[in-house]
Amino acid sequence: MLGLMQQHQLLLSGVLEHAAAFHGDREIVSHLVDGSTHRSNWRQVQQRAKRLANALGALGVKAGDRVATLAWNTHRHVELYFGVSGMQAVLHTVNPRLFPEQISYILNHAEDGYIFFDTSFAELLAGLAPQLQHAKGFVALCRRDQMPQVDLPNLLCYEDLIEAASPDYTWPRFDENTASSLCYTSGTTGNPKGVLYSHRSTILHSFTACATDGLGLSARDSVLLVVPLFHVNAWGIPYAGAMCGAKLVLPGPNLAGENIYRLLREERCNFSLGVPTVWLGLFDHIERHRAQLDLSELALQRVVVGGSACPRAMIEKFQTLLGTFVIHAWGMSETSPLASIGTLLAKHHDLTLPQRFDLQAKQGRAIYGVDLEIFGEDGQPLPHDGKAFGDLKVRGPWVASAYYRAEGGSVLDADGWFATGDVATLDADGFVQITDRSKDVIKSGGEWISSIDLENAAMAHPGVQEAAVIGVAHSRWQERPLLLLVPKPGQAPSREEMLAFMEGKVAKWWMPDDVVLVEQLPHTATGKLQKLKLREQFKAHRLPTDLV
Repeated sequence: MLGLMQQHQLLLSGVLEHAAAFHGDREIVSHLVDGSTHRSNWRQVQQRAKRLANALGALGVKAGDRVATLAWNTHRHVELYFGVSGMQAVLHTVNPRLFPEQISYILNHAEDGYIFFDTSFAELLAGLAPQLQHAKGFVALCRRDQMPQVDLPNLLCYEDLIEAASPDYTWPRFDENTASSLCYTSGTTGNPKGVLYSHRSTILHSFTACATDGLGLSARDSVLLVVPLFHVNAWGIPYAGAMCGAKLVLPGPNLAGENIYRLLREERCNFSLGVPTVWLGLFDHIERHRAQLDLSELALQRVVVGGSACPRAMIEKFQTLLGTFVIHAWGMSETSPLASIGTLLAKHHDLTLPQRFDLQAKQGRAIYGVDLEIFGEDGQPLPHDGKAFGDLKVRGPWVASAYYRAEGGSVLDADGWFATGDVATLDADGFVQITDRSKDVIKSGGEWISSIDLENAAMAHPGVQEAAVIGVAHSRWQERPLLLLVPKPGQAPSREEMLAFMEGKVAKWWMPDDVVLVEQLPHTATGKLQKLKLREQFKAHRLPTDLV
């Protein structure tokens, strides 16, 4: 027997319509590329998203077409979030911090027809344009008087498109399983892979962000969205913010500690989200200007830290200095990304602060909709005792079932589990503790760095016999690359020589912070580098870039 309930498709356009109807005056505040501040609201986002949908239709964009963005956190980018997906096209947010070759690969692989970009990326795109096989046009996210003077084919002005388009638009109705957005992994093991989200998965994910034991996002929140809109859909906050009518404060390209502090203070932000590196910048600003700052001006109550592990010292500093509770969360592109969230249970009410900080340093508990399990080498589940560690796997309605265009083949096991590549423990209450990564990638300031690519670049040096790259601790970036070299006989390439040699071969921010010559590197019986041994051997190594 079926229930007698109405059948309504879960579509992102419906979320925006709700925001406009019931939270229309709630602000969207943007710090733009030109340094100015722009104030909008959910009603204006809806109206302009409808104009955008009409403009895209006039350009020939059809259902299923991919529309790319290289853009910062601004109101225009939020309009693209809803206008593109609402008309049944697919929003493809591209991480501009990737190496240009990766960006070119991603844009070609997705077959993006139109690319919307902030003017700070104009030169980057001008250099890539001849390589982009499917690009029909480029749209600068600015006014006509701010148009960049670059050589881009079919260069259009966003504000011209919006102004010329009609605000009258009826959102199409379609299957909720239709693709809504596309994000690519960082390509740390081979080429980047596309994760294709659906309207349904995104709506369900948004409910979790708004749930009390999720992120607790509500209409009463003023949210400083530091995490980029090109990072896994800004952890779902633009959609969840529309769902509950939260105020969004968007910092644009300026993530300096001074600007973060200013926005927190001026916009009375009580909630924020970002990677640890950003918060280190905020605390650095506070500590350098402590005598001039009145910290009671800040209203920050909760902050979500993800992207890489949040140091316990940071959790403690947020609480003791600002009275702010840190919600430690874990996820990945393939989990939309929310998979575990560090909210407390009733039994934790009487914990001492040091005990609570210890608990908050874990990556939180599984939320409804996501199953988490750890498995041993034999493929069997391990006990949830907080001690046994194994391969962490996930499954759920907002977890990827495959990569775009089936890249990488099957990604699920026979029981529907997705292997995350992380190694973790689970305790009796379900709290996750990430202990290691099964892949030897390095995470610096919330961004992945491929050790293999760095090793390949180093190995091209004529004086290098063998190379290994590991991540070592850095007080600002959490991890930075350390390049270990076995030189060829009679050779001894210096740090400066190696860095100069590798310049231009890898992304600038991937460059190793130090180079150390060693006599030999440890290997397994099958000839693989034993990086776990290397990390243990060099865990106390002090990088010359670490000034703390």
